[in-house]
Amino acid sequence: MRITDVTPSVGRLALAVLAGLLVADYAPALSIRSDYSPRNREREKRKRTDYIILHTTEAPRDSALRKLKQRGEAHYFVDRQGRVRRIIHRNRIAYHAGRSMWNGKTNLDRYSVGIEVVGYHNRDITAEQYRALRELIAQLQRIYRIPDEHVLTHSMVAYGAPNRWHKRSHRGRKRCGMLFARRSVRLKLGLERQPLSDPDVRSGRLVVADPYLHRVLYGTAREQETAVQRYASNNAWLISTTRTAWDIARDRYDSPGTRYIFPDGTETNGAEVKDWKALPAGTRVVLGTAQCDNGNKAFKIIGEDGKTARDIAGEESDGPSTIYFLPDGRIRCGNEMKKAELESLPAKTRILVGYTYGGYITAKRSAFDICGVRWRFPSTYYRYSDGRIVTGDTVTEKSFPKSTLVFFRN
Repeated sequence: MRITDVTPSVGRLALAVLAGLLVADYAPALSIRSDYSPRNREREKRKRTDYIILHTTEAPRDSALRKLKQRGEAHYFVDRQGRVRRIIHRNRIAYHAGRSMWNGKTNLDRYSVGIEVVGYHNRDITAEQYRALRELIAQLQRIYRIPDEHVLTHSMVAYGAPNRWHKRSHRGRKRCGMLFARRSVRLKLGLERQPLSDPDVRSGRLVVADPYLHRVLYGTAREQETAVQRYASNNAWLISTTRTAWDIARDRYDSPGTRYIFPDGTETNGAEVKDWKALPAGTRVVLGTAQCDNGNKAFKIIGEDGKTARDIAGEESDGPSTIYFLPDGRIRCGNEMKKAELESLPAKTRILVGYTYGGYITAKRSAFDICGVRWRFPSTYYRYSDGRIVTGDTVTEKSFPKSTLVFFRN
């Protein structure tokens, strides 16, 4: 039936609908400005793309953008005005997810596109950001055929190695992007489906270290909103009998950029705290600007981060993925050591938790042969024969001296 065949009122309605569709069809496309990191060209291309991972900068626009560009830590950057920048080409690897796991798959930088949104995990974004982010996600979903439930948040995929508070590898290392797990927010972004549980917690690979975060990520819509409201009504930045420095600052608890203001007004920073159990209730935690996720201090030191191997590596202290760098130059994996040895390791022993001992680089065995594209990751470590340790983002293919050992994150 033609529009002219219906009554005038119905005809006018049909024309209005048609006009609306035409306007939608010809709406201005999302504008994306290329503002590439100097690291862009050196990054390898991903072999596959399974996920989109959403982040919040946890810092103002300018400081966040400088860091992301300098280190190549995102593919896209969305500011509060809805302007989008390319930082790393979408087909290349950006170092945005850090220590990450989803459904047993680790190092998700190799399988994902990362989007940084200027803002904070517990604050809403602007209308302009919603508009731009919705279109950007839709474009990437079409390009890579990514379903809604594979649009994840950094807080969903980040996980932590054992530490003085948690004896097993755990979920809860980051709250970054937590906002984008809430159903009310996802619907505004055009995402109708989402993960309803954590596959790695469900399988026993990880344990929950942050029950509040877990409720926000996987609760019902009502549970999510109730949890957020209750948390906001508490003094979330104050240490209490039930809230530790780690609960508030996560991996940044011992950073020199994290300040601890005591109830009497005096203060210190994370690098200066020696006895974490002695921090008084009522101590306020103030975080510095956002830090590189891949640049978190991987090495822990006996005598500084804990008195024993178990203090630092928990139940994984005697496992093959815990590596000990003894002061005398020896390197041992946890499963190669007897219980008595682990209990008496000397002070200054350095420890990597959740790593693979890759062995030596040789003329016939390159760094790439050992750990693939991870050979250039900042989380990959190389130990030279003279004892120096350097990171993957500071090396080149021809820079390795003889007898170089490789250690890469699982």
